Amino acid sequence: MKKLSFVLILLLTVNMLFAQDAKYIGAQKCKMCHNAEEKGKQFTKWAESLHAKAFATLQGPEALKYAKEHNIADPSKEPKCLKCHSTAAGVDAALLAGLTVEEGVSCESCHGPGSAYKSISVMKDLAQSKANGLIIPDETLCKKCHNPESPTYKPFDFATYSQKIAHPNPKK
Repeated sequence: MKKLSFVLILLLTVNMLFAQDAKYIGAQKCKMCHNAEEKGKQFTKWAESLHAKAFATLQGPEALKYAKEHNIADPSKEPKCLKCHSTAAGVDAALLAGLTVEEGVSCESCHGPGSAYKSISVMKDLAQSKANGLIIPDETLCKKCHNPESPTYKPFDFATYSQKIAHPNPKK
C-alpha cells in the first residue's frame, strides 16, 4: 500500500511539473487532427464561431463606440478587453508557441495549453490527455468571461450556450 501511495504521489508531482511547462500551440495545430469529417470537423466549428472572431470584434463599430464612451484608446490593445477576447493576451508570452492574439478565444482557452497532450498517442486516451493538461470545460470556466463584468453581457445559461458551441467527436 505504501508503494502504491508513493507511486501515485510521484506521478501526480511529475504531472504537475510537466503541466506547468505546457505551451499554447495555437488552433492550427489542433486543426491537423480535429478537422476531419470523422472527427466532426471540430476545427471548422470553432473557426466559424464567435469565439474565433472574438478578437476581431474589438476592432468593430460596437467596440470602438464603447471605447470612445469609456475613454479607451484602442479596445484591441486594452487588457480589460483582451482578457476575454484573446487567449494569447492573457498568457505569459513565454508560454506561447504558435498561439497569437488575433486567434481570439482559441481551442486552448477552453481546453488548456496543448503542447503536452497534442500527440495522437496521448489524445487517444482521455485519462492520459487529462493527465497531460487537457481541460474539459465547465460552467465555471465559461463564466470567467461570460459574466456581468462584461460591458456586452447577456444572461448566460451554460446548458444552452454550451450546446451552441458543442463540437463532439462522433466516434465517441
